[in-house]
Amino acid sequence: MSMDVPERAVTVEEAYDDLARRTLSRISSDLARLIYLASTRDYNTGKYNHDGLAACFRVEIACEALELAHRQIFYRMAGYSLEELVREVEIYVSSSQQSREEILRVWQKLEPYRVALPVNVDAALAQLFVSNIKLALAILRRRQKQRAMGASAS
Repeated sequence: MSMDVPERAVTVEEAYDDLARRTLSRISSDLARLIYLASTRDYNTGKYNHDGLAACFRVEIACEALELAHRQIFYRMAGYSLEELVREVEIYVSSSQQSREEILRVWQKLEPYRVALPVNVDAALAQLFVSNIKLALAILRRRQKQRAMGASAS
């Protein structure tokens, strides 16, 4: 007599913990995490996809865990002071292989951070976040110009 053993119920929290431990902990900053999580989202459907997580926890659970992580990081960052946001952008830019000046210029022009916003967040908070990122970029560009002027004066 053979009894089918039901699959163990897996929770979103378990998948979230796995994601945080194996993936997010290896990313250098909250801004980089926010951008990474946004990149796992299909821009047409809003659904998240992570093959490794889905293989371990089922597609629906993985999708929910990614969405939860994305929202949590966004809300944490939305509470950052302007100086903390400047530091986050600084870390992000410094970790790139691209020219720091080019990244800051392109980010100010194209505003790619807008696509990093989670879908169902408060609109006013999303606007405040975008405004603060714009300010952080302007501060970093100004600091960069001041350093360049200081270096050329020497």
